[in-house]
Amino acid sequence: MRFVRLTVHGRVHGVGFRAFVEHEAIQRGLEGWVRNRRDGSVETLIAGDTLVLDDMIEVCRRGPAVARVERMDIDETEAGELARRQPGERFSVLQTV
Repeated sequence: MRFVRLTVHGRVHGVGFRAFVEHEAIQRGLEGWVRNRRDGSVETLIAGDTLVLDDMIEVCRRGPAVARVERMDIDETEAGELARRQPGERFSVLQTV
């Protein structure tokens, strides 16, 4: 299993980006979480098979129709990051930080 943190910059608040990421991740059987950041970005941790993760990264580059992704930072991370999820959930939408 591979763990990747994405920080997406651009017009990503107020456009349903978190719900979009949650839906797409669940459809692909991925684990993780997504949250808004006060700096205007959206941060997500996704965990799963490399091929599925690569597909999810490309989906996040596009975002929902009304979003405009200007830049995306991609960092490999570790399993401990999954602990931020809500208990019992495979994928969580977290509070803004």
